[in-house]
Amino acid sequence: MPTEKLSTITSTCVPLPSENVDTDQIIPARYLKSISRKGFGRNLFRDWRYDNEGKIKKDFVLNDSRYSGSILVAGKNFGTGSSREHAAWAIKDYGFRVVVSSAFADIFCNNALNNGLLALEVTEKFLEDLFERISRDPSTEVRVDLKEQYISVLPVGVPEKFEISPFRKECLLNGYDNVDYLLSIRDKIAEYENFSR
Repeated sequence: MPTEKLSTITSTCVPLPSENVDTDQIIPARYLKSISRKGFGRNLFRDWRYDNEGKIKKDFVLNDSRYSGSILVAGKNFGTGSSREHAAWAIKDYGFRVVVSSAFADIFCNNALNNGLLALEVTEKFLEDLFERISRDPSTEVRVDLKEQYISVLPVGVPEKFEISPFRKECLLNGYDNVDYLLSIRDKIAEYENFSR
C-alpha cells in the first residue's frame, strides 16, 4: 500500500525515555482484532495512557499537552518482544513519522520501515542530549533530513549522520511499499529478463 512520502521533517518531539519498550506495551494484544492499518493509534500505549477504568493518566507523556509533534523520541532498545506489525501501524496512525532511539529491535525496525515509519538510530550521547533539551524546553524542534541522512536539534544543534539502507531510503523518499518499488523498476526487470534468455 503506497504511503506518504518522507523527505525532510521539522517538528517538536514527544519524549518517552523508558528503555526496553516492547511491542505489547506499544499496542496491547487485545487490540489486534483488525488487519486494516487504520484505527490503531487510539490504543497506542493504551495501558500507559489510561487506567483500568478507562480514565486518562495525566502524568503519561502522550496525555501531557506540553508535548506534541511527529517525532517520538524513545529510550534504548525500543520495539522488543514479538514481531507485531501493528506496533508500527499504531505509532504511525497516531501521527508519528519518525521514531528516534539509540537502539531498536531488528524486527520492529524492519516493520517500521516497511510501513513508511522512519526508525532513526542515533548515538547514546545524542539521545541523552535530546532528552535533556526537550525536558528543558518542550518547544524544542528537531530537523530530520532523510535525503542527506542527518538529524539536528534546532536552531544550533550539531547535525548527526544516521545510516539507512539505500533501498529503504528510496522507498521512504518516494512513498513506496515493496510492490511499488518493484513496479518502479519494472523496465529494468524486463531488460534483465530479456538479457538472461
